[in-house]
Amino acid sequence: MLNQFARTQLLFGPEAMERLRKSRVAVFGIGGVGGYAVEALTRSGIGTLDLIDDDRVCLTNLNRQLHATRKTIGRYKVDAAEERVHEINPECIVYKYKTFYLPDTRDQFDFTQYDYVIDAIDTVTGKLALIEAAKAAGTPIICSMGAGNKTDPTAFRVADIYQTSVCPLARVIRSECRKRGIKKLKVVYSTEQPIRPLEDPAISCRSHCVCPPGTRKCTVRRDIPGSTSFVPSVAGLIIAGEVIKDLTAASAR
Repeated sequence: MLNQFARTQLLFGPEAMERLRKSRVAVFGIGGVGGYAVEALTRSGIGTLDLIDDDRVCLTNLNRQLHATRKTIGRYKVDAAEERVHEINPECIVYKYKTFYLPDTRDQFDFTQYDYVIDAIDTVTGKLALIEAAKAAGTPIICSMGAGNKTDPTAFRVADIYQTSVCPLARVIRSECRKRGIKKLKVVYSTEQPIRPLEDPAISCRSHCVCPPGTRKCTVRRDIPGSTSFVPSVAGLIIAGEVIKDLTAASAR
């Protein structure tokens, strides 16, 4: 029967599409990378999505985040993302967590219930906690490395963490994984040298913060990265592609 996923089924076949429909994927971080991953997963027929992010849409998100529009400024990102998911596929089940994932919030999640985990958060502590939790549960995970301060969307690569180079975040995660005895980890990283963002007080979040009241402000960072519409989005789409590829491959076994 003709349906909204018919064109995808022409490539993967009915058994794979049923596998996607029955799959549950958790996306940690619904920003520039995670938002596009959610979009592609939804349009690919994933049946259940867990969206985890405590942040609200900010004016400065409009340049790169899929669910960020003038109408969604001030709304929780998971709420805006859920609405978009259901506009595309009303049958997709969505679980939302307005939570910033860190070691002290990990007990809210049972990683054994997920078929795949996407790490699209930007703190080292949170990433490492996610990686350890997924590995302990035996759940596949793919991690986004640094997408900020980059302008070349063609420089992304999919690799094991121990095969990465150039990316400063990957270097830190690689070292920490080695200390923790984590032998392999699929990541998406860029071989582009990061650009040092300009210091411009006229448009600085430190001087002109527009974060909605009560939110975790980006100014807590040492550096506020520059970003574009076409770099984080590509990372998110690559990540979603890897998830779909792995899940459909699993259905063929």
